[in-house]
Amino acid sequence: MKVILLENVKKIGSIGEIIDVKRGYARNFLIANKKALYASKDNIKEVEKIKSELAKKDNEKKASAQKISEKINKKQYSVKKLSTENNELYGSVKPTEIAKIIFETNKIEIKPSMIQPVQEIKSLGKHKVKISLHSAVDAEITIEVKSAETIQ
Repeated sequence: MKVILLENVKKIGSIGEIIDVKRGYARNFLIANKKALYASKDNIKEVEKIKSELAKKDNEKKASAQKISEKINKKQYSVKKLSTENNELYGSVKPTEIAKIIFETNKIEIKPSMIQPVQEIKSLGKHKVKISLHSAVDAEITIEVKSAETIQ
């Protein structure tokens, strides 16, 4: 299915580009999140007119993502979880928990979908976590998992 991108999408394309993607991806993600339009003749003409405006909006998003990245990049956050004697966690540290920790510490809202742990956090210690703030801006934080003595 052919669609026109309304914003830069990582590994897919840039603003105004007409790309061919699977129907489900187009309908359920790109169009649902207002990242693309169906590639009809009318829509192609419309996007050509507003391309510079879209680029300006994208640059503003990129600038705000850059500011957030500067605030949280290379920072370390700690979380206490119940663990076994051999340092394994009961459960794991989920992206929603990480987003909550960042919000409580820095008052910066990050969607859990932006958070990509390098591997699933299931043990005590330090773990690297990548946060994709924009198609061109990433931040990396460290989550330190400590043992909690009591059940919360």
